Amino acid sequence: MIGQKGIATDQRAGGIERHVREVSKRLALIGHEVFVYARAKYHPEKPSDIEGVKMIFIPTIYSKNIEAILHTFISSLHAVRQKYDVIHYHGVGPATLAWIPRLFAPHATVIVTFHSQDRFHKKWGFFARMYLWFGEWAAVKFSHYCIAVSHEMQVYCRDHYRTEVVYIPNGAEIKIVEGNDELEKFGLKSKKYFINVGRLVPQKGLHFLIKAFKSIETEMQLAIVGAPSFSEGYYTELRELASDDARIHFLGFQEGKTLEQLYACAYAYVHPSEYEGLPLVVLEAMSYGLMPIVSDIAPNLEAIHGIGLTFPSGDASALHERLMYAIAHPQVVEDQSEEARAVVEAYFNWDTITDHIESVYVTARH
Repeated sequence: MIGQKGIATDQRAGGIERHVREVSKRLALIGHEVFVYARAKYHPEKPSDIEGVKMIFIPTIYSKNIEAILHTFISSLHAVRQKYDVIHYHGVGPATLAWIPRLFAPHATVIVTFHSQDRFHKKWGFFARMYLWFGEWAAVKFSHYCIAVSHEMQVYCRDHYRTEVVYIPNGAEIKIVEGNDELEKFGLKSKKYFINVGRLVPQKGLHFLIKAFKSIETEMQLAIVGAPSFSEGYYTELRELASDDARIHFLGFQEGKTLEQLYACAYAYVHPSEYEGLPLVVLEAMSYGLMPIVSDIAPNLEAIHGIGLTFPSGDASALHERLMYAIAHPQVVEDQSEEARAVVEAYFNWDTITDHIESVYVTARH
């Protein structure tokens, strides 16, 4: 596996890292030898093995514009000297270097997972966006098989690049959590707050959420869980926007028992993102039994499978109305709890997803 930061739950870890962690540990469990190329910054202890997955730490320069691509380049050079059966790239940026094993390791099958159209992320400048656009083409043209995590991207690849790719989504595990003792340190009460979890970056649309929430007269609170990722300026803007509303809490990066209770005890999950691949964090929230309130971009709609509430992307006033509706209809919110879990179990089960990825490997090798 090449292209991810690693498989630890770090402040800057995103959906790709969680995806690789869940898939790689399951592949290892069913007997495959799995190697994950990682960056030391996100694994300070540099473990040689995590849940049966072998870790390979490759150096890089930690800068927004070159960290990922330099790490991918050096990892690719290392990988072609090994005897891997499959070399699996994650993301369209890393996919631009998938030609290296195609040229120098013809014995290996090259797979690319198209996780999202990263060129739409607001943190990138013009030249980075052009490179990531090239990465979309590379993902489908340099690989033996390309996997798309959403139907929307599967159709996009077919229509724009005249290539059929395999649809295999992100996933989640059903979670039942007991207790709420971790909430006290944040001043939160069970079922008395909305929650959003993720990196604090512009494309996640948190400024719309804060504007929508501030205009509601309610005792409900808003918990924003996550840390900035090369986006400290945006984080400062969010803090300033919320500074006059004591009901809005920035909780920073959380994990383990604390994060589990924050999810499980929330009233509903709000996801105002403007761009996504297939939002793993929405699936995770649903796995805890939270009703989702999401922007109406296609990947979000694909994730929720007809449950929850939606609003036009970027429309703070419409989001305001959905939040008001959720507050006024607690029975609707409660009824959606088991429906949310049922959707995850039926369509986004990690074990089934791993089986499908393994099938792609086997098919490609034959």
